[in-house]
Amino acid sequence: MGFLIRWAFAFGLVVATFNPTQWNYIAWSRNGDLPIVVLVGLLLLVGYIIYIRATLRSIGIIGMGLILAILAALIWVLFDFGWLDLANPTMNIWLGDLALSIVLGIGLSWSHVRRALSGQADMDDISD
Repeated sequence: MGFLIRWAFAFGLVVATFNPTQWNYIAWSRNGDLPIVVLVGLLLLVGYIIYIRATLRSIGIIGMGLILAILAALIWVLFDFGWLDLANPTMNIWLGDLALSIVLGIGLSWSHVRRALSGQADMDDISD
């Protein structure tokens, strides 16, 4: 259940930033009031910093690339079987949002998964 909550927040962050509808930060910021646009942009930036920092610390760039490669292979298989049509640009954007949120959700959850599988807790290196 914890992973689903962390993934849902990651999905909300990615979709709030950009999606194919008019209800996203990129589209809204073009016509929004500048102080509010800056405030919301900074709040989104804080969310990305939290998620990306945790993801980089837990799985690193190689892990992020591996997860994206697995998701790309899954999309390829679904396309090859005819279950997915990539001619629709709107669906492609939703697939990209979903893939990015999955990477961020796994990155934020990886320490919990590793602890459950191995019984070992991750510790950050802290120098005094």
